[in-house]
Amino acid sequence: MNAPVVDVVCIASFNADLVSRVPRPVARGETVLAQRFEVLPGGKGSNAAVACARQGARVAVLARLGSDDFGRMALELWAREGIETGAVDVAAGERSGVAQIWVYDDGDNSIAVAPGAGEGLAAPHVQAAASRLSAARVVMASCEVPLAATEAAFGLARAGGATTLLNPAPARPLPETLWSLIDVLTPNASELHALAGTPESDDDIAAAAEALLARGPRAVLVTLGGQGCALFRAGQAPLAWPGHAVPVADTIGAGDTFTGALAAALARGEPLEQAARWANAAAALSVTGAGAIGGMPGLDAVAAMLRA
Repeated sequence: MNAPVVDVVCIASFNADLVSRVPRPVARGETVLAQRFEVLPGGKGSNAAVACARQGARVAVLARLGSDDFGRMALELWAREGIETGAVDVAAGERSGVAQIWVYDDGDNSIAVAPGAGEGLAAPHVQAAASRLSAARVVMASCEVPLAATEAAFGLARAGGATTLLNPAPARPLPETLWSLIDVLTPNASELHALAGTPESDDDIAAAAEALLARGPRAVLVTLGGQGCALFRAGQAPLAWPGHAVPVADTIGAGDTFTGALAAALARGEPLEQAARWANAAAALSVTGAGAIGGMPGLDAVAAMLRA
């Protein structure tokens, strides 16, 4: 039986987000009372896949879940969002990923992730999804999934003519063989400096972006939170888009929304400049709702913001 035709394949992590809302960061050895606690669906890959689907793309996930309540949460979410799950492996007796998240009064957050069954995503899972990957227009991943799986998937994607998109979060060293398979890299400022080996206090993001371009990606698109985003490509002048003034509920999932909306725009044939502008608006709208996916906008909402 042939795999369904999709526009975007996401090499996806899924985590159940255990979210506590506290006034400020908790110091070492300190106990504070949380104002509220929630269990919500999350994971950078899953979040990006949802954002992409809400932007009208046909999306499939390539993922590994545990056979637990959190794994069932993932499958139910993806079914509701119209995301294809034929390449999802449910590992008997294993736990799904969990993210412990602290959201502060100013909307910022800190996150600790335990990947669970997602750590077992490997080349055989990628090969089993080869027909989906080779037919897709965009293949995206984050650094929450094993890099060997991402590299194998990007190789198949490139061979099929797809655009590859990597959100390098959490930031960690990438193998040299992966750098040359990346079409668009979407770090935030701290991830950019971590990958480039430059001080996080350094305001010169252009120099850090140029250092990463020298390793092989075709474009580095840096997300800058409320300040918008900036695009760097070798031999071309940088481009920047300012942020949008919106009320902030929390910033969980904003970067994932950016990545998913960017993938959807690229999959429908928009040039990278227009896709970046679109993703910038989608990410701004995402912070107006609570949780990773609560504020993720649909296609019409982003179009309305850009018209305004």
